[in-house]
Amino acid sequence: MKREKEIEEKLRLSVKAHGGIALKFTSPGFDGMPDRLILLPNGRMAFAELKAPSKKPRPLQLSRHGLLRRLGFKVYVIDGADQIGGIIDEIQSP
Repeated sequence: MKREKEIEEKLRLSVKAHGGIALKFTSPGFDGMPDRLILLPNGRMAFAELKAPSKKPRPLQLSRHGLLRRLGFKVYVIDGADQIGGIIDEIQSP
């Protein structure tokens, strides 16, 4: 079973292979924000919450995800490395 850190590293490397960066995201004083900010070529961006397999976001995290989505941002919860390719494709699509 993959641990959260292993999934996060695979995301980072996959985004890099697509010409982008997956920055560790911290927001002091505003808890519950997603773990990574994914920046891809052509101004494509999204937030990613990384979880160990079968783990779910906490209520505060879900609230922050909703806020970001209402502002028009894509937010993904990733709990398996197999999700990463499809997510990158979706972020890159117009």
